[in-house]
Amino acid sequence: MDQPANAGSFDHVDWCRSANIYEVNLRQYTPEGTFAAFEHHLPRLRAMGVHILWLMPIQPIGKKERKGTLGSYYSVADYVSVNPEFGTLADFKRLVAAIHAAGMRVIIDWVANHTAWDHAWVALHPDWYQQNAAGEIGSCEYFNGRETESWTDVLGLDYRQAALWPAMTEALLYWVRECDIDGYRCDVASLVPTPFWEQARDALEAVKPVFMLAEASDPALHRKAFDMTYDWELLDALLASIQGKGAPTLLLQGWLERRQAHYPADALRMSFTSNHDKNSWEGHDVERFGPAFQVCAVLAATLPGMPLIYGGQEAVLDRRLAFFEKDAIAWKGCELAPFYAGLLKLKHEHPALWNGAAGGDTEVLASGSEAVFAFRRRRGDDSVTVLANLSAQAQTARVEGQAKALAPWSWHIEASTPRG
Repeated sequence: MDQPANAGSFDHVDWCRSANIYEVNLRQYTPEGTFAAFEHHLPRLRAMGVHILWLMPIQPIGKKERKGTLGSYYSVADYVSVNPEFGTLADFKRLVAAIHAAGMRVIIDWVANHTAWDHAWVALHPDWYQQNAAGEIGSCEYFNGRETESWTDVLGLDYRQAALWPAMTEALLYWVRECDIDGYRCDVASLVPTPFWEQARDALEAVKPVFMLAEASDPALHRKAFDMTYDWELLDALLASIQGKGAPTLLLQGWLERRQAHYPADALRMSFTSNHDKNSWEGHDVERFGPAFQVCAVLAATLPGMPLIYGGQEAVLDRRLAFFEKDAIAWKGCELAPFYAGLLKLKHEHPALWNGAAGGDTEVLASGSEAVFAFRRRRGDDSVTVLANLSAQAQTARVEGQAKALAPWSWHIEASTPRG
């Protein structure tokens, strides 16, 4: 297949090549909901094989027009301060140092599209905000592809105002310089002009090499600004497969072909079964996947992409976490931690499964069953072959002359012996 027109070589940091990512909902992660309390989980996460920790926004939350009791993380009242509910700046610096000492990296969420109503910029620079025909600043509105959402607790920024760019860039630089974080996950990144992100990336790279994740799927963001974007389409294909909306073999092969056609070979895509938005607004793992959850997680971890674990999934996150209230995760022995540890170890040890151009090509294999998606990823002499039964019926897969019985919602993995 021909390379897409926007193909290119992105200079990713070396440590992301075999990495995975883990999202931390700090408010709900522990009863205390603090940096210090979360720090106690670092040895467990490192033992599970986690590489990159993504912390949801750590800044103070706006009080004006606040939703619920505690408000949304994404209503930022000050870009360069710490939410006192989580601790102090010194506490955060200590957490970052502990993460690095454990051999992991940390990125924090960044909300560049909008601010809280009581952010200082509203009074100091009202021209930096989107205004209606009457010159009034109002709630941020967002068209999600189906309907217009009104985000009543935030105000949209106007990137046509040139003075906004250096102010926002300087705020981004603050956390890298002051706390030595390793990059950002950028909220609704496609609503902010791509040239802004590109010049901000240049500024950050002048301080240290960083890793940038966009909550977006626009291939153009990979040109210069972002290492990784969201692979919502893979999640949609997995859900459609287990819901009987099409043959899994066709749905997933179609996803792979579109991915190869539209994204550069070295574009990193984030694969996932859940995240904070999916869990809170669309359903928990049991609701959405039922008995198919683990086989879908296997595919998210072995198909091209960097797998995300949403904090709590390893403890069987079987409820929707409240978004604007305190609703601590129930850590019930981390039943799925060995399952995730095995997948993360497999990815780390096999270059065939590495990220972007560092990983292997993906060959879809005939399985003799529309319900069984089979593929092999190969890089050099390293290979990983996966058979996944995405149905509630037992299947017999016949791959390259070999028959393999698969129970409902089960999988089979064959991997070459890891080097070293």
